Amino acid sequence: MRRKIPSTAALIAFESAARHQSFTRAADELLLTQSAICRQIASLEEFLGVELFRRSRRGVKLTEAGLAYSRRVALQLDAVERDTLAVMGQQSAQTLELAVVPTFGTQWLLPRLGEFQRQHPGVTVNLSSRTRPFLFAETDFDAAIYYGDADWPGSQAHFLMAENAQPVCSPALLQGRSTLTAAELAQLPLLQQSTRPYAWRQWFASQGLNVGHDLNGPRLELFSMLAMAAGEGMGAALIPPFMIERELAEGRLVCPLPVSAENDKGYYLVIPERKAESAALRAFRDWLLNTAERYRAASGPQARS
Repeated sequence: MRRKIPSTAALIAFESAARHQSFTRAADELLLTQSAICRQIASLEEFLGVELFRRSRRGVKLTEAGLAYSRRVALQLDAVERDTLAVMGQQSAQTLELAVVPTFGTQWLLPRLGEFQRQHPGVTVNLSSRTRPFLFAETDFDAAIYYGDADWPGSQAHFLMAENAQPVCSPALLQGRSTLTAAELAQLPLLQQSTRPYAWRQWFASQGLNVGHDLNGPRLELFSMLAMAAGEGMGAALIPPFMIERELAEGRLVCPLPVSAENDKGYYLVIPERKAESAALRAFRDWLLNTAERYRAASGPQARS
């Protein structure tokens, strides 16, 4: 069955003219004549049976239908371009598409990923942000790094490290002190993570405290947001030390009570079983597990739990 799809040339001309609100500028961008742009858009309007532009002596302006269609066309052309570049890139190198939880990817994985690239120059690793589990069959991902348990159907889960979040804050909140008790920490504003809404309650409970306001405070989604807010003196936050190594080293954040609550979840590399025999993926898996093991060994018993 023949698809009801207009010509690609007409769509490209329309997207450019819609973006610039000008046939002349679209012609300049696409290295065509203005009359060629006019013909392409006229043929597209005839194909659709819809007027996309209103013409006047002052120029052209998108109709309501044209505005809505231009947004959809732009998204689809962008997707086609990304897919095309991905295929072109695969001609010279093996490519892994990896879904990662954002702050783990930026703060722990990326600073170490150069080592893998030096060891395996023929493998390119692309990173995309994902915070929730998903179905591998519905995506192009080869693997994922996520926080949770090892229960991901149809996949192999490899433990990387525990989270072990600890209270941190700006040194300005300590008013010259280096440590605080759990009860004193409870007097500070508490920054909450929206994906772990009971983190403070669990932490205070591990210290034998029942704090009435432990669910109160600004809610932020990512550890990177919590770190920024804590560094600005907005309150105390529970953050894994491995995600704020630079902030701790530079003294922008301090840990007034280096104790974490027990947690049965952790960070895992998850590989769908149908991808498990990929040579590039096996190389990345082996490198990542070895790197995580070395990090755990250097970080002490809490990182190994």
